[in-house]
Amino acid sequence: MRSAQHSIVFVCLPFLLALCVPKLQAQGVNVSAKILMHLQRGSDTGQKAVSDAADVVVWLEPLQGTASRLENPPRQVPRLVQKNKQFSPHLLVIPTGTSVEFPNQDPFFHNVFSLFNGKRFDLGLYESGTSRSVRFDREGVSYIFCNIHPEMGAIVLTLKTPYYGISTVDGTVLIRNVPPGSYRLNLWGEKAQPEAPAKAPSVVQVSTTNLNLGELTLQQTPDPMGKHKNKFGEDYSPASTPEY
Repeated sequence: MRSAQHSIVFVCLPFLLALCVPKLQAQGVNVSAKILMHLQRGSDTGQKAVSDAADVVVWLEPLQGTASRLENPPRQVPRLVQKNKQFSPHLLVIPTGTSVEFPNQDPFFHNVFSLFNGKRFDLGLYESGTSRSVRFDREGVSYIFCNIHPEMGAIVLTLKTPYYGISTVDGTVLIRNVPPGSYRLNLWGEKAQPEAPAKAPSVVQVSTTNLNLGELTLQQTPDPMGKHKNKFGEDYSPASTPEY
């Protein structure tokens, strides 16, 4: 009887260890930061005001020798919904190689396109209740527009790393479950650029404890989507009727 009990312990212990090892390997720490967005009020006075710091993407790119966990494929296909002549969400961050659906939920046609280096495509005209998809197979920023409605615009940011966070309105950023190692720090904002690039750390060392990067300061820039051309590189024609 005692020998049977010992055999059960002997068999179960390796099984339990096998369950525990992947969990230990998957553990990481939280990396946080605070985005400060400055708006230049006048070159003569140099006075600055703090502006909205939401939707700034901060990501950590693993350097050579740093282990990177593999992300599971998303359970649901990411979508940029077209409704009320708007894209929702306005900003979408996805892993490289992800396909994105573009469903048309408006009662009229749309023509989604992008001519930027992140991903160039033209989905053509398609009607209400239908959808088309695009696979974003390269890293970068893609500005998305509609060839019919100039007020429509969205951004797809494609990353090769799963370690990223998006700032809230107060500028708070949190990147979860980052393994120890060396990373290159990257920041991107739709209407922002680093205020003092030399002061921002280019390489971040992550250990086994949570890391706070402190304040990362950006300066607001003009909206890059404000005056864009249509897919032919021409100005949009003035709408003759408000039908759609």
